[in-house]
Order: sequence, then C-alpha cells, then structure tokens
Amino acid sequence: MAQSIRETERKYAAPAADDTSWLPDLTGVDPVASVADRGVQDLDAVYYDTDDLRLTRSAATLRRRTGGTDAGWHLKLPLPGDSREEIQAPPSDAMPDELRDLTLSRTRGATLRPVVRIRSTRSLRHLLDPEGGLLAELSLDTVQADSLLDDSNHAQWTELEVELAEGADPALLDDIDEMLRENGVDRAHSPSKMARALAEATPFTDHAPDVRAQRAPRSAGDHLTAHLSRLVRALTELDPAVRRGRPDAVHRMRTTLRRLRGCLRSYRSVLDREVTDPLRAELKWLGGELGAERDHEVLQERLTKGVRELPGELVLGPVTARLQAWDVAHRAEARRRTLDALASPRYLALLDALNRLVEDPPLRAKASRRPRKVMSKALLKEHDRLRRRMDRALGMPPGPERDAAIHEARKAAKRVRYAAEAARAALGKSARRLGKRVKAVQRVSGDHHDAVVAQDALRALAVAAHAAGEPGFTWGLLHGQERAAARERERQLPAAWQRAGDSRLLRAVRH
Repeated sequence: MAQSIRETERKYAAPAADDTSWLPDLTGVDPVASVADRGVQDLDAVYYDTDDLRLTRSAATLRRRTGGTDAGWHLKLPLPGDSREEIQAPPSDAMPDELRDLTLSRTRGATLRPVVRIRSTRSLRHLLDPEGGLLAELSLDTVQADSLLDDSNHAQWTELEVELAEGADPALLDDIDEMLRENGVDRAHSPSKMARALAEATPFTDHAPDVRAQRAPRSAGDHLTAHLSRLVRALTELDPAVRRGRPDAVHRMRTTLRRLRGCLRSYRSVLDREVTDPLRAELKWLGGELGAERDHEVLQERLTKGVRELPGELVLGPVTARLQAWDVAHRAEARRRTLDALASPRYLALLDALNRLVEDPPLRAKASRRPRKVMSKALLKEHDRLRRRMDRALGMPPGPERDAAIHEARKAAKRVRYAAEAARAALGKSARRLGKRVKAVQRVSGDHHDAVVAQDALRALAVAAHAAGEPGFTWGLLHGQERAAARERERQLPAAWQRAGDSRLLRAVRH
C-alpha cells in the first residue's frame, strides 16, 4: 500500500563534497541550535519515463531506489512553490500498479522504461532546535548519472539539498537560503536530479518541462491556446487526486472539463469545429461519468446537514441509519463509474486528443485577429444566449417546467462565466466583472437546482421508510424545507440577473 508525504526542499550548486569549508555555520539561523552529523548513505536509483519523457516534461518523476532509509518506489508530483508530493511504495521487482495508474494522465498509456540511473553518496546532517527537534535535513550529494537511453553518456556533479522537516516553519527555508547566498552558495539551475541528468547525460534529448505559451499572447488564437493549455495541464494534474479519492478532487476535475467544453463552444470562431466538436462530446461523456460521484457527494452533504440541524424531537425513526445506508449504496456505484472511466482507453484517447489540440491548435482565420474584438464578440454572444434562457425561465409560472428552465439558464450562465475567464487576459476588468456577476446568477440558480434535486431524493427516502413501517414525518419536514429553499432562490434570481445583465457592463465588454 502506497503512502504519501509532502516534501519541501531547495537545491543548491555545491562546490565540492570532500572540502566543506564553503558551507556556513547554520546555527546562525534562528531557531537552529545545532547541526548533527548523521553519517553517509549510498543511494542508487533508476528513473523511469516514456521514450518521449512525458513524466519529466510534466515535472513528475518515478524512480526505484535502493539504499537509504526509504528504499522502494517513489512517484513525485509537483505542488506549488518548493513542495512536491512523494508517493512511496515498498521495494519490489515489478513497478507497483498503483503508482503506474497515478502516472496515466501524464503518460497517456505509453510504456514506462528505465531512462536514467543516478547513484549518490550522501553526507547527511540534521538541523536541530534547542530541544533537539528536527527542523530540516541538509544533504550533500556527490552524484553520478548514467543515461539508459540509446546513448551511454555520463555526468557527475555535487549538489546540496535542504529539506524542511514535517511541521517546521516554511520561513526557515528562506532564512537558510539567505545565509547560503551570503556565503556564495547559489540555487541549482535544475529542479531535480532527473532533470539535470537528462540535460547533462543525454545532451541531445529535449527534456524541457512542458511550459507552453511563454511569450506574451498577442492574437485571439494566442490567448485561447494559452488558456486551453492551462486547463489541460490542470486536468492532467488532478487525475491522481481523483483516483485516490481526495476531497474535492472530483468536483475540481469535473469543473475543469466544463471549462474546456465551454471554451471550445464559445470560441468556435477561433478553432475548427471539425476538431473541437468531437472533443466536446468526449468531454461531456467524461463529465457525465464523474458527475454521478460528484452529484451524490453534494446531495449527501446537503441531506446530512438538513438532518443534523433539526431539533432532536423532530427526528423520528431511524433517519440517520437510513440516510447512511442510502449513502453507502449509491456512493459505491458512483465511485466505480469514476474509476472505470479513468481506466478506460476512451479516457486516454481523450487526453491524447487534448494534448494534440494545444500542441497544434486547429486555428481558423479569425485566430490571427486582435483578441479584444474576437473574444468580446464571442463573450457577448454567450451572454445573449443566457438572456434568452433567463427571460424564458423568469416568465414561467412556478412548477416543474420552470425548475427545468432555471436549470438550463444556470448552464448558460456557466458558459458565460467560462468564456469570461478565457477572455480575462485580453479584456481585463470588464470580463472579470461580468464573470463575477454571472457567477452570482449561477450560485443562486445552482442552489435552486440543488433544492429541487433534494426534494426528489427525500420523497424516495420517505417512500422507502413508509414501506419499512418507519415514520415519514422527518422526511416530509425536510422536503418542505427544501421546497421553501427553492422558492426563496426563485425570488432572489431576478435581482442577481439584473446585475449580470447591466447594459453599462456589457458596453464595457464590447469596447
């Protein structure tokens, strides 16, 4: 069973390992009170990647290490700043299926093979506080890297790593960094040993991390491609968290899928529909598969909260037990759908198609035009669709048809919001303000939809309780509360829409 740790470290270029006179006395950094020598370790690691280095390009690494205190398989995934998540599995001859699965969004099913062997002689020191508690590890590594690709090149270097201990103040890294720099020890140019090994031991390999759209976007196509690249990257990085059932991961991935779909729909004047329409269909499929788990999650939290907030004397019968049984029955099936979708060839084909989209976007003639005119027109077009749906919904009498119309308007509001996000870099404050106001419409209509869905679930629970001879009072009471909540959101919706449809704001978007 793999376990996960958070690793926060910085690397430095070290002049030499045999003579450490260049290394400053770090007890001058508060709260470091002493530096304890922890001896020397010999580490041997083989790094795995695809032939075209898809893991390395996405700032991830997979290795099998022997030696040291953490021998085994390690998958490292990037986190913001100086941190990475390290997922560790015990030593074994074969690559653990769990780690292989966690790389799939990056490898897209391509074969993983040994690409680099890195052997290090590590001199380890612990930076301790006055009570002897560990603050950070300081590792001075003499490194030998050997390419396992078609060539047989070698590289050697020395580097210094400073890794923060669990629970230590991140500001300590900054203070140590300042002390090292003052003594002429500079940060390493490569983010990892793997990256440096590829640069020096395989000098003809393009190993650069995947950072697209580095130059400032100028045209509408530039802006749109940069936005799509960020979304595809986010989708790739969310995959491991979804597979492990991390909190909010399914919701974030589903939202990313919607953003991609919305962007491809709204900016059809920029991208060729023959390419993007099939992609939209596949994004919709995946969103639907993930939707079962996310929708159940939202509904379960809402119903549980409703029961919890009732006075005890109003909870009649085994309400909590029935709700828990309902949750278990539905959650397992929804989770299975998510994992089956992520394990399917269809999903990997979608990831391949998305990567081709951003690497070689199918731009139309309008893509070369100035972004303000093209993107504002597309954004206002989506807003006009929202206006038509909202006018229809607000003009209907209360009832199921109006509930459905409000839900359709809500989906249109999402598309406006996502189109505004894509246009924000080109249109500035006007797109940001419009997106913020449309988000308020989406929030009110979303709360309305959640209340409508909750009513259906509560009615089904009440019927099941009645069939089992249990009191139905509590379920009926909760149903009435949700009905009242839905009607209250209907009353709030016109005001939210009025702000989002303000003519002055729309003129600002246009000009």
